[in-house]
Amino acid sequence: MNIEENIKNCELYLKKIKQYDPDPYYVNYFFNEYIISVKNTLNGILEEANRDFGLFILENISEENFLEKAKIKNDTNAMEFLEWYSKRLIKEHENTYPNFIQKICEFQNKCERLPEIKIMIRASERYEADINQQIKVNLNQEKLRSKDELDIEIKRQLPIFLEIINYKRRKKNEPKVEENQIVASTFLDIDAHNDVEIAYASEIYIPVLKRLVEESRKRIKELTSFN
Repeated sequence: MNIEENIKNCELYLKKIKQYDPDPYYVNYFFNEYIISVKNTLNGILEEANRDFGLFILENISEENFLEKAKIKNDTNAMEFLEWYSKRLIKEHENTYPNFIQKICEFQNKCERLPEIKIMIRASERYEADINQQIKVNLNQEKLRSKDELDIEIKRQLPIFLEIINYKRRKKNEPKVEENQIVASTFLDIDAHNDVEIAYASEIYIPVLKRLVEESRKRIKELTSFN
């Protein structure tokens, strides 16, 4: 499967995540598939570089064996690309949401299951430092039993949630949040202290992937055009 197909899969799984959000069972399934497609896309960048620089790496490719083979061949252009690519990866993952996706990729490489997905309520229009609040509902085999149960629990917790978020909004001269501006979404905590909304992080990461692919191909072309 080529890079473009993997990116299309990311976009497809993002749509599925949004479709089933906030049901943790289905979000978990499609988010796992999304992460696999992300990793395949990033691996595809190194595979294209491996081919274009003629390194002939036959095993599963990584930055480590790419550098090792480039050194064996004394291919300074391949080494220069890898140095550029490694720095570009770090730069692209400095922000919270891309960093979250990167950490999920690393976590998935080590563990079969993602951490427990939480259902949380948030303001539909986001402002910096807004709070989110977890909603505890009964699940049947990790699936929501009914939307009515979720709605009942949301309504039960809304008064306190609105009081807290609007207190913060007033202090920062931000718009007040009304009852009809609260939505439920699935969140994941990978750092033991930061809850990140799965659909939002997944959506933000697709342009990051596309940018990495486009810029990597451009850099490879620049470094191989004189060979």
